[in-house]
Amino acid sequence: MKTATTYIHAGSEPDPSTGAIMTPIYQTSTYVQEAPGVNQGFEYARSQNPTRKALEEAYAQIEHGKFGLAFGSGVAATDAVMKLLAPGDEVIAANDMYGGTYRLFSKVYEKFGIQFTYVDTTDAANIQKAISAKTKLIWIETPTNPLMNITDIAAVSAIAKAAGCLLCVDNTFASPYLQNPLDLGADIVMHSATKYLGGHSDVIQGALMMNNAELREQLYFIQKSCGAVPGPMDCFLVLRGIKTLHLRMERHCENGRKVAQWLRNHPKVGRVYWCGFEDHPNHAIAKKQMRDFGGMLSFELKDDSMDAAKKVLSSTKLFSLAESLGGVESLINHPASMTHASIPREKRIANGLSDTLIRLSVGVEDADDLIADLEQALAS
Repeated sequence: MKTATTYIHAGSEPDPSTGAIMTPIYQTSTYVQEAPGVNQGFEYARSQNPTRKALEEAYAQIEHGKFGLAFGSGVAATDAVMKLLAPGDEVIAANDMYGGTYRLFSKVYEKFGIQFTYVDTTDAANIQKAISAKTKLIWIETPTNPLMNITDIAAVSAIAKAAGCLLCVDNTFASPYLQNPLDLGADIVMHSATKYLGGHSDVIQGALMMNNAELREQLYFIQKSCGAVPGPMDCFLVLRGIKTLHLRMERHCENGRKVAQWLRNHPKVGRVYWCGFEDHPNHAIAKKQMRDFGGMLSFELKDDSMDAAKKVLSSTKLFSLAESLGGVESLINHPASMTHASIPREKRIANGLSDTLIRLSVGVEDADDLIADLEQALAS
């Protein structure tokens, strides 16, 4: 099936008991058994739920994978991957990534004996140099949050396979509509489904997709044993969101391109971070592995004072000042004090994330209205 058809029908079959075209919300904690161990495939809702099962099948299909697993949040999905590891194992991770992921790695898993090495993954040679016999996982984001750096997934996959370690790709910023890391050799794809997959800022959820059956069983064991699972209503909401992913992403990309180009020509704006620019240092890789360049971008003002940045952040009317991204409405964000506040300032600055960087999640409103809103905020 073509992409649009897949998104609308993935995981969805008419309910056999009623003919309902939408997957029912199975709001139950347990299931009646005919006899001990004799059931209809469901025993207890932490382990299985029909609404969640439909969503997990959809997750697999939209990421071109064989298996999908749903979690209570993107961080919970990341946490499940970390639980594949043992004390003494090493992880190579991108030095530019979501602050919540860094917090989980540095504040939770380091004290359990997992070692983390952070490198600039835009050059695969940096990963190759960091590989050791103890390396068990490579963790990358592409595009990265918030500097929109791009990593060559196929190149990193080749390094991971040669070293006998797993590659997990956080595909949240791109969404499956723009990029499919499993096709490029990744072992696991992670999404904060809160973002583009849900698409309406009304649900918290995470997802993992993979092709390897043994890996799926390991992660499923962690899912049911640790219990960080989403409820059926949350699963229903993401199932509904996936049905319009292609339509929303088309507009996110269209609006993102217009806003990025407009910002770049504005006299008060300095550098604009958007991987769709031909002079973006990783544009050729982005063009190779992505279908378009998305609605996420960041920028700096020529007046790089905190007062100027705060004035812009607090002056928009259509862009709402809030954490998160990927909803139909446009959001403006200050990474240094919001999404990336958990990263020590010296590390942020060293990685190029300035105190005055502004991040935009460009929604699906009319682009002219969004540009007018930014114009009046910059004029302030």
